[in-house]
Amino acid sequence: MILPIYVYGSEVLRETAADVDVAGLDKEQLRKYIDDMFETMYHADGVGLAAPQVGDGRRILVVDGRDVTDVYPELKDFKRAMVNPVVVEESEETAEYSEGCLSVPDIHCNVVRPKKMTVRYLDADLKEVEETLDGFACRMVQHEMDHLDGHLFVDRVAPIRRKMIAAKLHNIAKGKARTAYKTKLER
Repeated sequence: MILPIYVYGSEVLRETAADVDVAGLDKEQLRKYIDDMFETMYHADGVGLAAPQVGDGRRILVVDGRDVTDVYPELKDFKRAMVNPVVVEESEETAEYSEGCLSVPDIHCNVVRPKKMTVRYLDADLKEVEETLDGFACRMVQHEMDHLDGHLFVDRVAPIRRKMIAAKLHNIAKGKARTAYKTKLER
């Protein structure tokens, strides 16, 4: 099922997501929900989606880099669902890259992030995984993890750039964004 994507100005995007209570959790329901998140992300031509972006205040994210293998061939098998992800370690070395977001349509800005990180999470089967990510895979997961903490990529841009996009952000928050996918603005 394709879910509406909440856009800039929606309160759920600024809230810290709660850990998923896995005790007694219906694994089939979780898998179905994760499938819905992937379907929503694919429908919107995204490579990542966090639960707050579909109005859910739980710590769940999905990423799939297989559509960008023409630029990042190392992502040919990079498809992950992460429940309750936690950063274990981040590198001091950083990288800058232009990011966009399904919740902030038609805006792209350069963002500096750690180049490498180790993350621990539960997969869709609720098995614990710890892996080290670098390059674009790392960036994708960092971007989605920001959503779980109530942050958007535009919070990480240089102040002058933030001023330059202020009017666009204001319009999105007023419901004036045009997208090819279903969106929702809820305060």
